[in-house]
Amino acid sequence: MKYTYLSLLAFLLTGFSAVAQDTTNVSNSIPQNATLQECIDFALKNQASVQQALIDEEIGKRDIASALSGWFPQISADASYNYNVKIPTNVIGDQVIQFGQKHTSALMFQADQRILDPSLLQASKAAKYIRLQNAQNTESSRINITVAVSKAFYDVLTSEEQIKIIDENIARIKKQLADANARYETGLVDKTDYKRAQITLSNTEAERKRTVEMLKYKYAYLKELIGADISQPLQLSYKAGDTMESEMLVDTTQILQFERRIEFQQLLTQQRLQQINTQYNKWTFLPNLSAFYNYAWDWRTNNGLSSLYDVDYPRSVLGVTLSIPIFQGTKRVQEIRKSKLQEKRIDWDITNLRNQINTQHQQALATYKANLNDWKTAKENVELSKEVYNTIKLQYDEGIKTYLDLMTAETDLRTTQINYLNALYAVLSGKLDVQQALGNISFK
Repeated sequence: MKYTYLSLLAFLLTGFSAVAQDTTNVSNSIPQNATLQECIDFALKNQASVQQALIDEEIGKRDIASALSGWFPQISADASYNYNVKIPTNVIGDQVIQFGQKHTSALMFQADQRILDPSLLQASKAAKYIRLQNAQNTESSRINITVAVSKAFYDVLTSEEQIKIIDENIARIKKQLADANARYETGLVDKTDYKRAQITLSNTEAERKRTVEMLKYKYAYLKELIGADISQPLQLSYKAGDTMESEMLVDTTQILQFERRIEFQQLLTQQRLQQINTQYNKWTFLPNLSAFYNYAWDWRTNNGLSSLYDVDYPRSVLGVTLSIPIFQGTKRVQEIRKSKLQEKRIDWDITNLRNQINTQHQQALATYKANLNDWKTAKENVELSKEVYNTIKLQYDEGIKTYLDLMTAETDLRTTQINYLNALYAVLSGKLDVQQALGNISFK
């Protein structure tokens, strides 16, 4: 019966462990055919830098609680035992009298309560802004990871589409290779066209291989950004072209508001904390005021140690302590002056940050507009290169154009299609830079 009971218990524990493990795996698994928003949501829950920022935020809360705990009563207990090898003496009149006994012991409980303390005043004033600073650090981490994941997501989609374009190109070249071979066998042309087609096919297949290998790296990088396990499969859900095109527009007429930037908010919080530090240095001229209460038991005897605790002599004290720092060699004055200089330095940091944000916004806006124009040109070039290719293909089939003209048109078509994809990615990436410069990056 005992063996059966232990076996059943082990089975149940194993089952619960497996269920818990499955639950954990489900909560940390990437959705199949993940969208951009799902990738961002997953990253905000699993990315190391975001989780570290959240942990730092919790650590900050504990630091604040630890600093403010000084306002609570501080209770302590002290115990001692002494054996007086030589009992101290003193002279009273003409007599030498011993003060004390051979064995002494004491036990004391004491409660201290701070009433006025500059360091605790500073901790109370700064607590609100330290919490805000930690929360802003977490928000900054989330913004950065949102932008990085979005760019990596679009980069993967661009490479996926590039492979499709190359595959279409390879299919056309293979057909042209077969046509060139047939023309050669029928004696219409020499073997030059066939060899050129082979060379073009080999180069295009090599390009596809290179793009596929780079795509593996881009998937690995995206997994790293979202905090996914390297063994987890990752597939993205998208409708290439139309979906990315519909997401690439941004309002370029928005007015730049510095207060929306998390970096600006962080600097304002730092400025407030520095002002509190200056106030603290002024508070150091205040006295320290505290109250205390203690209760103690004393034991003493000249007999053996076994009788030391037979009789106790209790004592108790209630009092107030006032400590006034009168002169500390101008240290407090120098600290005040230094803190004010640090305030001025932060003022200049704010001015410098304003200029940097404005420059970043102008650069992001100019880059986005230029990329948008390049995208429009690339899109038009794709349509033109298709028309040119189709025309030259018909002329080649009729024997008007040479195979070299056809290969040139084929290369131009592939180049314009890839340029279009690169321009589309540049616009999407530029849009994210504009949104980040405006402080408009949102996340759940």
